[in-house]
Amino acid sequence: MRAFLASSMGVTCAAALVLPLAAPAGAAPDTTAHPATAGSVPAEASGPAEVPGSTQSLALNPPASPSVRATGAPAAAAAEQGLPERDVRPFSLVGVVWDDVNTELHGTAQVRTRATGTDRWSDWQDLETHNAEHSADAGTAERDSGAARGSTAPLWVGESDGVEVRVRPETPVEGAEAPVPLPAGLHLELVDPGKDPQELPATGAAGADRATSLGATVLPALSRAETEEAAGLAPAAKPYIGPRPRIVTRKGWGADEKLRESGFAYTKSVKAAFIHHSATGNNYTCSQAPSVLRGIYRYHVKSSGWRDIGYNFAVDKCGNIYEGRAGGVTKAVMGAHTLGFNTNTMGIAVLGTFTSSNPPAAAVNAVSKLTAWKLGLFGANPKGKVTLTSGGSNKYKKGKKVKLNVISGHRDGFATECPGARLYKKLGTARTSSAKLQGR
Repeated sequence: MRAFLASSMGVTCAAALVLPLAAPAGAAPDTTAHPATAGSVPAEASGPAEVPGSTQSLALNPPASPSVRATGAPAAAAAEQGLPERDVRPFSLVGVVWDDVNTELHGTAQVRTRATGTDRWSDWQDLETHNAEHSADAGTAERDSGAARGSTAPLWVGESDGVEVRVRPETPVEGAEAPVPLPAGLHLELVDPGKDPQELPATGAAGADRATSLGATVLPALSRAETEEAAGLAPAAKPYIGPRPRIVTRKGWGADEKLRESGFAYTKSVKAAFIHHSATGNNYTCSQAPSVLRGIYRYHVKSSGWRDIGYNFAVDKCGNIYEGRAGGVTKAVMGAHTLGFNTNTMGIAVLGTFTSSNPPAAAVNAVSKLTAWKLGLFGANPKGKVTLTSGGSNKYKKGKKVKLNVISGHRDGFATECPGARLYKKLGTARTSSAKLQGR
């Protein structure tokens, strides 16, 4: 377990007793072959026993030997890594990771899966090789701990018990002798998100935050007046703040709090929101969304080596809003969502892939409601601009001051397709609706 240290960016961490990680009762053994970052939390934050889940980590076949390349096989084919069709323990989410978080995967990663208990294999599906664009910033303890790994985006495939994978380097540019080699230590990660937690009554007082949300499954929607009262605003005040929307808490979606590190990392404010798509595909039902979230959470922590799930909030295709990274839904919790711009921002992931598919109106509406409320708590105008200082990305060097929309897409801070072209086109609508909900 790595210690959580204060970063050079002024992150603070709540003091907590760090205990050895114990396997939850009834949990399948974790076969993760690489170092895992797992901390425990105080007893009151422990996750439901029904949830556990597991991760299978399978090393990919190494590059072909020189004797194989001598046969005249193309260089790219000779350097391909993967695994042939094989039976595995049941899983629902899959991704590929590698040793060095600072090394990019220049190539493609594809998987085929077999639905549990059948002989039906899927077509080849692409994993988004996002190359650490969703990650903690350089110079933070989370990034520089030595536990963080490079990773593709995870893909939700539903209950499966067979898998095949291939990872291929990019075709060499004209004149090049060989493709860029694949990263060292490639592993296939197969995640079982565990069973849904037992249904509990929806609870949560108007002022509920970290302490109460650990015991509640849902924070109910509040009226504007109730929201202002919960925020401690005087009746005569005229704040621009949207009513709090209904939020499913970590307990509600079944987060196993024993997986994450025990402390909480905060920044000073929430000046902007970065919108993402999870790139996990659209083949899930809204009733499966909690399982998708548990899969992403386990993949971020156990496979990618992060301290917690990277996003501050998530939204499913039906417009349900979920608490993401722990620390308090009203607080400025530092996430790991937009490399270079995690300070004084929040990350919202819409579950799905929206490169060529339109995001549902319910999801865009939920983004508007969530940003109207959360940005309003910190006095930010959803239709406004904000100047942020880059922590270093492939688009802006470290220390550069960048003027961005208060509601921005991931691609605004990092050269990436995220949040997908179709979702990105809806951000103008989200800004207008969010500002209107704030009373602007």
